[in-house]
Amino acid sequence: MPTLPKAVLETRFRFPGQTDFYRGKVRDVYTIGDKLVMVASDRISAFDHILPRPIPYKGQVLNQIAAHFLEATRDIVPNWLQATPDPNVAVGVACEPYKVEMVIRGYLAGHAWREYKAGKRLLCGVPLPEGMKESDPFPAPIITPATKAEQGHDEDISREEIIARGIVPEEDYVQLEQYTRALFRRGTEMAARQGLILVDTKYEFGKKDGKIYVIDEIHTPDSSRYFYQEGYEERQARGERQQQLSKEFVREWLMAHGFQGLEDQLMPVMPDAFVEQISERYIELYERITGRVFERAEQEDIEERILKNVVAYLEGR
Repeated sequence: MPTLPKAVLETRFRFPGQTDFYRGKVRDVYTIGDKLVMVASDRISAFDHILPRPIPYKGQVLNQIAAHFLEATRDIVPNWLQATPDPNVAVGVACEPYKVEMVIRGYLAGHAWREYKAGKRLLCGVPLPEGMKESDPFPAPIITPATKAEQGHDEDISREEIIARGIVPEEDYVQLEQYTRALFRRGTEMAARQGLILVDTKYEFGKKDGKIYVIDEIHTPDSSRYFYQEGYEERQARGERQQQLSKEFVREWLMAHGFQGLEDQLMPVMPDAFVEQISERYIELYERITGRVFERAEQEDIEERILKNVVAYLEGR
């Protein structure tokens, strides 16, 4: 059986002028002056746990999809991105992040469906209509924020609680909601042109010099769920599962193997065939959502390639 392409689990660079380093679930973030250098690793997370095996090309897919959508939404809201000197790297302005994730849902799926199926009709303070089936559209998209946890699970929270606890000032929060709805509309339109439905997604925002920016990725398979448009109505009418491009199939595989991120649960080991399947699904989403052919970057010496490209960018600015 052919060996899998190489993948980046984590990086430990020392860039010129580097003052800080932070490792997120997927990205390794280097601070250089007032800039952030975000290296998209090939790590994959599910149920707020990082899985032990990296997925070839996943970081490149995420980085390039995020850049695609950040460029396409600059007219709606400013964003942090300034350059992409390597297929796995984004460089941009450092902002003070808001400690909430703005989750917006157009359809009843994933976490919202699991809560609904358990009998809940209030999600983050938002009432949910009776009589809905999995993957049904909401009458209008709903915003269901989550607190941004440093470690462990992010938690659902209501708009009222965010404001009451002073997590985000009310004036800023109203603006975050407006930006969230506008970005979701644009993402929905762009997905529709590619034969996809943007089901739900999340946005993260930060502030610098009194101005709100989008930070991190948008509309990637790590932050979003997509259905295929073709056959959606028919599948709903027959009560069938929707065909989707997202990480949900990874979560389903983990659940089928007895793991949901709960205490004392042992994380199953993903075989090569499943790792390869995840990689191909990510590449498929890139091509579907951007309408471009994915160009697989050189993988033999990935870290050396990243270091060389970032240093060249930093020295040439």
